Amino acid sequence: MRMLRRAVFAILAGISLFATNSWCASIIDSKHNLSISGPGPVKSISEEQVCIFCHTPHQARRDIPYLWNREDTTATFTTYESSTMYATVGQPSGASKQCLSCHDGTIALGAVLSSPSEIPFAGGIRFMPDGATKLGTDISDDHPVSFLFDETLAVTNGELVSPSLLTGNIKLDQSGLVQCSSCHDPHDDVNGKFLVQSNRYSAICTSCHDRTDWITSSHANSTAGWNGQGADPWTHTDYTSVDENACENCHRPHTAGRHARLLNYPAEEDNCLACHNGNVAAKNIESELLKTYVHPVQNYTGVHDAAEDYSTSVSTHVECADCHNPHRVDGSVATAPAVSGALRGVKGISAEGINVEPAYNLYEVCFKCHADNNVLTATDISRENQQLNTRLEFDTTNPSYHPVMAPGNNPNVPSLLPPYNTSSIIYCTDCHNSDDSPANGGVGPNGPHGSVNKYLLERNYTTIDRTRENSFEYAMCYKCHDRNQILADASGFPHNRHIDNAPCSTCHDPHGVSSTQGNLVNNSHLINFDINTVSQNNSGLMYYEDRGTFQGACYLKCHNRSHNPSTYP
Repeated sequence: MRMLRRAVFAILAGISLFATNSWCASIIDSKHNLSISGPGPVKSISEEQVCIFCHTPHQARRDIPYLWNREDTTATFTTYESSTMYATVGQPSGASKQCLSCHDGTIALGAVLSSPSEIPFAGGIRFMPDGATKLGTDISDDHPVSFLFDETLAVTNGELVSPSLLTGNIKLDQSGLVQCSSCHDPHDDVNGKFLVQSNRYSAICTSCHDRTDWITSSHANSTAGWNGQGADPWTHTDYTSVDENACENCHRPHTAGRHARLLNYPAEEDNCLACHNGNVAAKNIESELLKTYVHPVQNYTGVHDAAEDYSTSVSTHVECADCHNPHRVDGSVATAPAVSGALRGVKGISAEGINVEPAYNLYEVCFKCHADNNVLTATDISRENQQLNTRLEFDTTNPSYHPVMAPGNNPNVPSLLPPYNTSSIIYCTDCHNSDDSPANGGVGPNGPHGSVNKYLLERNYTTIDRTRENSFEYAMCYKCHDRNQILADASGFPHNRHIDNAPCSTCHDPHGVSSTQGNLVNNSHLINFDINTVSQNNSGLMYYEDRGTFQGACYLKCHNRSHNPSTYP
């Protein structure tokens, strides 16, 4: 019995017994060894015992297990919260409160119950020094602790494992709560940061978090590494590739830059651009955002919310996560109108104006901000029939529309270039795209991140009256429509004479004409006049009249010439 007591005291007192035990050896060599023999800068100048800073064989706390040798922190903590946190997070309890008795920085490191006076530390240090390990009393930038993780939470969240599966290194406490000890073992630093296991490939994170499609996503599988240019994107981790860092490419479990969802940086886009600046990811999105026309993600901070409902009015903003779901994005390709892997798993608004999650068609992603909940307040061109709602412009019941949601309703379009035909469906991004995209012969990224062309177009589209026709001025139109056929008046209309003095936009509204405003007689062929150029004729009329295949008439005044009517052919 006496030998047993000696062994127990030896373990707690931190004497030479540590040298024969691998568990003890790890704490001896770790920063949790605050004794005079400790390897770190924060250590005592006189105390030789190792365990005494947390445990004592005598005069220990009776209300806390583990022969606890410290007072409870009495601080009131600001805890983690977000709109997608389904659990109730209270004040720290259990093992988390024990950890915080040092790591909140309010109780002196040397203040232990078994000593009548505070144990002195080197350099006069008393409290946890400033840095990543001093969490403070605002722990809203740290992974939440002391909340109940039960089956109800797992089902409600939908992307958590069943707590019954946490039978390995990751464990809940006896009350079923997540605590600091779920991820950290204060006695064992073999894995670094006192983690209970390696977090390579985010093995700790995915023990609890089961994000939809994560295991097949690009961020879980890319082996891309930092090329050494610019800032190191992974200063808080020990890994050197995207797949190894996994969740920590964007998230930081402690002292996160952005508290809600624990993002590395306060500005949402910085979490993406840390890699998508050409120094990790192959394509440089950051340079696209410096162009004249952009989706201005840098103009907003703290506005985007992962739980926002786009079917109602939301604050005007655009962030990378409005179009991309980093947990589900992959490199798969698709056929219009279906979303590609780059937009996989994003919320959208359907053709009927209803929330869809996830969006199945690319236009549904665009409709979040360019339909009923429109970020634009005015059209750039004053039209005979003004319409800001793009969902209504592309509606398949319209008299005419570009075939974004379905094939167009005009069976005769002789100018279409292969592979396009009257059964084709196109993406919004076939027009709204980077000017340096592969589709335009460039080496830049696809997508409407930025362009040198107005309206975020892939190619130039001039809308200024009296522009002389050439292949550059209407390059966007000529991507799909054969310039030679247009200039040869293949559709019967004298385009050759008109577009050498007026842009395509004078007569055509490229998205479409809503059925609530137009009709098949007056607004076929995307006819919706620019009223800055077109006006009423001398008889007070201004309209187009469809008279059948390749036939029509115009009642209007343009460039001071009254048509009453002018017919074709």
